[in-house]
Amino acid sequence: MSNLAKLEFVALDVSGNNYLSWVLDAELHLSANGLKDTIDPEKIPTVEQNAKAIIFLRHHIHADLKSEYLTIKNPLTLWNNLKDRFDHQKLVHLPSARHDWINLRLQDFKSIAQYNYTLFKISSKLILCGENITDAEMIEKTLSTSHSNTMILAQQYRELNFQKYGELISLLLMTEKDNKLLFKNHQICPTGSAHEVHNTSLLKNERGKGHRGGRGYGQNRGCRNFRGRSRNQYHFGHLKWQRDGYNSGHQKCQRDGYNKCQREVPKKGKAPQEGEKRDICHRCGTEEL
Repeated sequence: MSNLAKLEFVALDVSGNNYLSWVLDAELHLSANGLKDTIDPEKIPTVEQNAKAIIFLRHHIHADLKSEYLTIKNPLTLWNNLKDRFDHQKLVHLPSARHDWINLRLQDFKSIAQYNYTLFKISSKLILCGENITDAEMIEKTLSTSHSNTMILAQQYRELNFQKYGELISLLLMTEKDNKLLFKNHQICPTGSAHEVHNTSLLKNERGKGHRGGRGYGQNRGCRNFRGRSRNQYHFGHLKWQRDGYNSGHQKCQRDGYNKCQREVPKKGKAPQEGEKRDICHRCGTEEL
């Protein structure tokens, strides 16, 4: 593990599966260290440059490969041997990369970022295999494989005539972010909820209209009436009057001669005929039997 930590990039695997990316990394680091001439057949490097280059290359290949090419001391020779051995990887990976590119569709991805990552991964593999992918091809791939629900939007983007793929993907990422924000706001406050809240407030105001403090009748007041007494207090008090004989005012009215009725009063115990009315005492309001 300590050896891996010192590596400038991933070492060449014994199977050669990462040869295409390893070649690019090796060329860049040799150029950065001033050793690019050691792998150029038209250049004549110094002995010191060759020594540094061979040490660098051997350090970034698998241990089994290092043992196989242990006797090679010229970096150009080692470079050409590895190329002859693993350069066929272009032909191996090219059909797979082409298949992935043909079946790449924007509508198969949940986010624009995932699609963008996959597109660059496939296009990089094609470039390593010797096939160049232009911005126009990436733009057409993106617009032609978008979801059917966004067909009109894709047509509008096509009319903008983008020249660079980066401009299109930036606009798509911004649009996706705005749509997520709008959908989140819609979930928090669905359409029509503000109207329902407004109607509820109006109903509450109408219900409490005309009462002191905006409260409805009897709210927090114990349903009081009849000189501040509650309804239940009055009910039980009325029963007490009847039980104690206080509701006998009408008998007093009869004794005192206050019930001056002009109609004939039916006899006591006789039910009134249909359409016949009972007389009411004009003093106490008790119904005459």
